[in-house]
Amino acid sequence: MSRPTRAHPERGNARLRLLEAARDVIREKGFAATSVDDLCAAAAVTKGAFFHHFESKQALGVAVAEFWQETTSAFFDAAPYHGPSDPLDRVLAYLAFRRALISNNLPEFTCLVGTIVQEVYATAPAIRDACGASIFGHAATLEADFDAAIRQHQIVGLTAQSLARHTQAVIQGAFVLAKAANNPALAREGLDHLERYVRLIFNRQSEPDA
Repeated sequence: MSRPTRAHPERGNARLRLLEAARDVIREKGFAATSVDDLCAAAAVTKGAFFHHFESKQALGVAVAEFWQETTSAFFDAAPYHGPSDPLDRVLAYLAFRRALISNNLPEFTCLVGTIVQEVYATAPAIRDACGASIFGHAATLEADFDAAIRQHQIVGLTAQSLARHTQAVIQGAFVLAKAANNPALAREGLDHLERYVRLIFNRQSEPDA
């Protein structure tokens, strides 16, 4: 998932500053490579403040995944792709919106929880589950539009849940390829192919812009 609009908390809110710092630093360095010292420096707080709010780095990992889910949910809830009256148009508008969020700065548009879960899925189940709740929770927000489009176009053999999850699998995979090649264009390419796939399923002709 892409980042939400950056918040600007009062300087006294150390917990929020630490969560925002974790959001940004972990997307740049990864979870394992990000130290408590890194987070304290980025948030301009002391280690005492860190351990006042989080008993460990693991606890911070769970909290920042939950923070990501909360802030990105608000961001996507307010996004313009909900506007079209036709459900398939809303799905296509969502894909266009996701593509438009891709910038030339990899940490800026790649998904925090997607980054974290690849590192910790086998070693930190609490963090893994918090990341999963964010990823699957976002996928679920697409199900109503996919379901309405499936019924409207009388598509058989597919479920809204599977299409919503596949959409997120392609987006997350596109982020991984972009990181592997250090090339944001590969993320755009992935979104372009995903749009073509959705158009093919629903027999909605038109190619995405190159």
